[in-house]
Amino acid sequence: MSGVRAYAATTAAHVTSRAPARRYTPPPARPLAVVAYGGDRWIMLSVAALVGIGIVTVFNTSYFFAGERFGDPYHVFRKHLVSVVLGVLCCAGASRLGSRTYERVAYPALALATIALLAVLVPGLGLVRGGARRWIGLGALNVQPSEFAKIAVVLYLARSIVRKAERIQTFAVGVLPHVIVVGFLAALVVVEPDFGTAALLGLLLIAMLFAGGVRWRDLVLPLLPALPLVAYAIGSSPYRLRRVLVFLDPWQHPRDAGFQLVQSFLAFGSGGLLGAGLGESKQKMFFLPEAHTDFIFAVIGEEFGLLGTLALVAIVALLAARGFRIALRHPTPFGRLVAFGVTVLLVLQAGVNMAVVLGLLPTKGLALPFVSYGGSAMLGGLTSAGVLIALSRESG
Repeated sequence: MSGVRAYAATTAAHVTSRAPARRYTPPPARPLAVVAYGGDRWIMLSVAALVGIGIVTVFNTSYFFAGERFGDPYHVFRKHLVSVVLGVLCCAGASRLGSRTYERVAYPALALATIALLAVLVPGLGLVRGGARRWIGLGALNVQPSEFAKIAVVLYLARSIVRKAERIQTFAVGVLPHVIVVGFLAALVVVEPDFGTAALLGLLLIAMLFAGGVRWRDLVLPLLPALPLVAYAIGSSPYRLRRVLVFLDPWQHPRDAGFQLVQSFLAFGSGGLLGAGLGESKQKMFFLPEAHTDFIFAVIGEEFGLLGTLALVAIVALLAARGFRIALRHPTPFGRLVAFGVTVLLVLQAGVNMAVVLGLLPTKGLALPFVSYGGSAMLGGLTSAGVLIALSRESG
């Protein structure tokens, strides 16, 4: 807690309730020096390792599924490779931009994300799959705007917090406008419905405001009226309520609502310490639903065992450590907050996905970054990695 507060002190004004308000004077910014080697090698290596694991595992888990569903065992794998190639191009492009560019495009990016989320709800534009309207059809390419809204929210919050640094500890200025903006986007995502992404945006908002210098009691205050709204959102939706009940005891519904989570447990149990071996998963053969998307971590646990899953967690931890290092070392307040927000976004999403697959959280539709199949998730994740690499080039 003290470490986060020390970081927050460099980005926000120090205001006390007894002392008169003083104009905030930001610390002198160090000159932006672009590192010659082109970015943090450890971030690039960790992302490359996760993408590589994803390529192997998506092929492994989708072979039988694609053959049964599409009549072509390589259908899903080919689409995944296309997403990886496009994502790498987005990552390369994002890594060449500077923090000043990201600061300029923060508000336009938020506006575009809002328009895209509204367009999803328009009949004829938004595509419905599995009862959810989350995609926009662009010919052969289907885009999920919520994946890019996450990055837009990080850029918006970073720029807004820095601009309001003098009054960031004032509730009406430092908290309320940000809660309204991010809350509106989260509401659009809930309507799709995508409760998992909406919750992720809420957690991202809290983390960035706290890192930006907002007092914890000012963050708790808006949560109090939100709790009954969350309870109503869960209770009024049969499928959300069913997910919560299944989370509490999946073994009471092993053949219907709890089937996926039970099969995930069986996959981890079959893996043991060393795993059954690459390609030897039994659960991927139509037992475990969404084996190549949201529950791909379970197949990794079955084939590579406890040691394999711990290795994957270690790679994510390395990515987190390097991202937070950039957040501490970047010469500008905006760059520090963006690095912090992007790192929290990636690590939090990975942590939630793993927790869901392990039965520690109710089921949510969040992909494992860089590993799960999903075009928009891959593009969004690699673009976020490109932002981190760009900021590392300025951090020295």
